[in-house]
Parts: sequence; C-alpha cells; structure tokens
Amino acid sequence: MSRAVVYETFGGPEVLQLRDVPEPHAAAGEVRVRVTAVGLNPMDWLLASAPEAAQRFGITLPSGFGTDIAGVVDEVGAGVSGFSVGDRVYGGAVGRAAADHVVVDPSTGSLLHTPAGIGDEVAGTLSVAGLTAAAALASAGVKAGDTVLVGGAAGGVGVLTVQLAGLAGARVIGTASESTFGFLRQFGVEPVTYGPGLEDRVRELAPDGVSAATDLFGAEAAEAALALGVPAERIATIAVGANPPGGVRATGGFEARPEDLQRVAHAVATGEITVPIAATFPVSRIREAVELQAGRHVHGKVVVTL
Repeated sequence: MSRAVVYETFGGPEVLQLRDVPEPHAAAGEVRVRVTAVGLNPMDWLLASAPEAAQRFGITLPSGFGTDIAGVVDEVGAGVSGFSVGDRVYGGAVGRAAADHVVVDPSTGSLLHTPAGIGDEVAGTLSVAGLTAAAALASAGVKAGDTVLVGGAAGGVGVLTVQLAGLAGARVIGTASESTFGFLRQFGVEPVTYGPGLEDRVRELAPDGVSAATDLFGAEAAEAALALGVPAERIATIAVGANPPGGVRATGGFEARPEDLQRVAHAVATGEITVPIAATFPVSRIREAVELQAGRHVHGKVVVTL
C-alpha cells in the first residue's frame, strides 16, 4: 500500500484526508516518483474548494491533492529514455502530488532532473511558482532598464518574480503589507504598501515612471499601473478567475516552457535566487500546512514532506 492525501467533497482543509491507497506502478512511457517533498500553492486549495476551478483543470471527485513534487525515480516503464531509477527529479502532477508515489509521463515536460545543490524541499516548490513567475515577466516584457511594479511581491510566486526581474536588470517595486518590507528588501525590492492610494505611493517612489507591471494577486497593481500610464500590453496578471482591467493580458504557468523552469532552477542552484521556506510539515499534518498557506501571510513557501 501507499499513502495519498485525498478529498471526496469540495471544501476547506477539513476535507483533506491522508489514506492508504493501492500502490501505483509505471506503465509503458511512464516513470514512478517516490515523492519526498510537496510545495503548496494557492491553486491547490482553490482546486479543492471551488468546483468550477477544479473543472477547468479536469479534476473530479474523489481527487488527490497538490501539484508540485520533488523526489526520486523508483520505477521506469518501457520506452522511457532520459530517466533512470535513482534519478532525483522535480516537477508537477496536478491534483495528485501529495502522495508517497506519483506516476508521471515525462514526455509532457512536467518532470525534470533536480540540479545538484538543490535539496528536495526547495526543488518541490519550483514548478508552479517558477513557471508562473517566468510567464508573468515574459508577458510583461520585463527587461534591463525597466522599472517594474509587482503586485503581491511577498508571496510564493512573488518572491521568485522579483528576483528574476532583478536578474534581468530591472528596478523592482513590490506591493506588500508593511510587515513584509524587511523581508522584501533582502531581495533588492523597493516595497510599497498595497491598498487605496497605491498609484500615488508608486508615483512618489518612481517619479520618472513605471514601464512594466505584473499583478500576482488580484488586479490592484494592474489598475495602478494603467493609471500611471503603463501600456496595457506591458501589464500581466495571473489571478485565476479575475477579469484583467483595460486590456491587460492574463497569463500563467501554462504559457511557460520547461526550459524556463530549468533556468529558474539553475539560478537557484547557483545562488542567484533564493527560495525562502516559511514552514515545513509532515504529510500527517496536511490540514495545518494548507491552513497556513491559505492564510496568505507566510513569507515564502510552505512545504509538506513524505
């Protein structure tokens, strides 16, 4: 038998259950991963609590839980090349990550080799956040010399986004609560409080203007950027279900490529980017982990270990 986190009805953390399930095995064209770490994302609890969101991702009840994984390949099906038993890997398995064993089709690009120098707890946070951050910056065309406004800078995606923007040579202004300002400054971010009056506060910080923006939480930063004269085509938003204002483009990790994630992982491995782990929980405490992550007040990523 194997363990997996499952839920049979939509709801909050209380619907999540850790159960013994039949052990899956790799068929032809598949590999099985012995999962060691699962990074939590807002989309995970959204899919578990909102039927309409789950439907968009093809998730039906009963379902597994989680997306980001890291671990070790322990079975390789016939016809698979590039992966061997014992390989350390990371990637994504939507709606079934929090389990002892996950079977993945590596031809989809959803499974990558973990670079040396990255532990599983960090590798297990990279897939959704890394792909989303890369897509958000690419959609806004962020480049050297830009002054970019990042909404939701202190979240799991935000922390990677601001660092990638800085690596690209951009000046980064990030919206956050005042309690996170010190946390953000360590990444070279100039923090600004979100909420009413954001446009004026950003104008004061950047009197010469803002040239690009990406909103990782709602649409407030996108609306402020429009008011500051940023062209709509240089503003991106990732909020699921949100209606981007004024022609702003909605994007997400689905528009990124595996090589984008490899670039993020390489930057982590070389120390150019840091992935702060806010908290780590054993899978037996999955409900506590999700409650903490869903509260949106953690600085960095929440990880569940198996």
